Amino acid sequence: MPRPWPQDTITTESDYVVVGSGSAGAIVARRLADSGASVTLIESGRRLHGPLVTVPGMCGAIHAATAIQRLVTWPARSAPQRHMNGRRLPQSHGRAVGGGSVVNGMAFVRGNRQNYDDWAASGATGWGFDDVLPAFRRLESFEDGPSELRGGDGPIAVERAAGLAPVTRQFMSALADTAGVPLDNDYNGADQAGVSALQQSIGSGRRSGTDRGYLADLPRNLRLLTGVTASRVVVENGRATGVEVVKGRRGRPAGIVRAAREVILSAGALGSPRLLMLSGIGHARHLHEHGIDVVADLPVGDNLHDHLFVPLSYHAPSGRRASPVSFAGALAREMVAPRSTYMSHTLFEAVAFVHSGLRDIGIPDLQMFILPLSYPENQDEPGLHLADDSSPALSLLPTMIYPESRGTLRLSSSDPFAAPIINPNYLAETQDLDTLVAGMELVREVIGHKDVRGAVGTETIPGASCTGKGLADFVRRNASGVYHPVGTCRAGTDERAVVDPQLRVRGIDGLRVADASIMPSIVGGNTNAAAMMIGERAAELITSRVPA
Repeated sequence: MPRPWPQDTITTESDYVVVGSGSAGAIVARRLADSGASVTLIESGRRLHGPLVTVPGMCGAIHAATAIQRLVTWPARSAPQRHMNGRRLPQSHGRAVGGGSVVNGMAFVRGNRQNYDDWAASGATGWGFDDVLPAFRRLESFEDGPSELRGGDGPIAVERAAGLAPVTRQFMSALADTAGVPLDNDYNGADQAGVSALQQSIGSGRRSGTDRGYLADLPRNLRLLTGVTASRVVVENGRATGVEVVKGRRGRPAGIVRAAREVILSAGALGSPRLLMLSGIGHARHLHEHGIDVVADLPVGDNLHDHLFVPLSYHAPSGRRASPVSFAGALAREMVAPRSTYMSHTLFEAVAFVHSGLRDIGIPDLQMFILPLSYPENQDEPGLHLADDSSPALSLLPTMIYPESRGTLRLSSSDPFAAPIINPNYLAETQDLDTLVAGMELVREVIGHKDVRGAVGTETIPGASCTGKGLADFVRRNASGVYHPVGTCRAGTDERAVVDPQLRVRGIDGLRVADASIMPSIVGGNTNAAAMMIGERAAELITSRVPA
């Protein structure tokens, strides 16, 4: 494998400079390099190896232990959430080659096809489902092989969770019957509604991230800079000409990476808007507050939104124990014999897409994760997040996937290492709270179904005594973000847009954004697959030479 570009000679020029090697950025960089262009890819983290990021079940350790999480992510927390009792929810995001794709839960969910048609209708022309489907097919290698809707030979392996716990299967059957949806459907296929084993970005029992799928073997014209942080996009006479980078915790200046053609920001929905604002691109008044000269007055950082889920847990004899000892034993067996334990897939075993019954939008508005383990009530504070009771259990996580609430991301300082002010404004709209409560009520209805009734016992979280208004109070105290922030560099053609449908930053030549920040609205499900699609689609738009 080629060594990363030497770190002691930063100043150089490439055709393209890509900031961020995550789910979208790694793909943009590799596809541009494959087109014959020279590319420099900037990543603040390092390339990671070992079981923490290759054994799928270790995602549980990453999210349960703050000390481990901080090895591979940027630690961040939201501003106090006024509609959630002032809580500051975790907002960590990947800091490694491969970004979120090497630290996430690996759920592979495209979302609903209507999501993309809605993008196109809102002004993001060229992003309808028929437009983005080729990019989805190009990136994946689905275990069932290629079809009209699925890819069979892409860099990202996709396989279903196998070896499901008995109680998982029992709840799946009960939920399908209760909600009136199919069992074991392909939710990334023709119809999303249904209950299914979770499809994951995993191949042969090992995580399949963009680090391995797109950057394992670097071509000579793709230079990977690791351990450096982009501090500013250099804009000269209205054109982006490069990226200023710094090194170390104190941000020692390390040079400028010049771009002969374009700069592409793929630092994520929290990182890309922050870098734009540090570069003078954002709300003029906000930039003036931090002493930053305004290059372009654009609504950068608006439209921030995310998914929310709320946990319910039950004693279940055929579930699994959520204890360090049981995890360690399973990991040891998995390292000796891959695909021999539940650690060969993400800890979430199944997923459902159903209707909450609160509104008629024609597509499922509630996602439910099925986990045969106990789940901790609240994970806001740093530390070790384990459930108080490690008995075999079943946890259900109803998830509100179409939030009405919108928030903002703003700078706290002009220091490139200062954490931004992240305010998703969770539960500002009552529809969002109502959807989560409806999800909890659906879980309880399903638990009474004959297919699962005898397989579960006491409700441990929130407990059977929590009813009525108590459910809404429990949501405010215990709902969690799903680490799916989107929308802060919205694509479109109106004044709310930061980038145009070709992902070019409005008013600045030679600068694009390609990551989840460009989503006009969030997709109905986990966002990683959509972010990877954005990377594929962005490279396609760039190499097609769409006129400025």
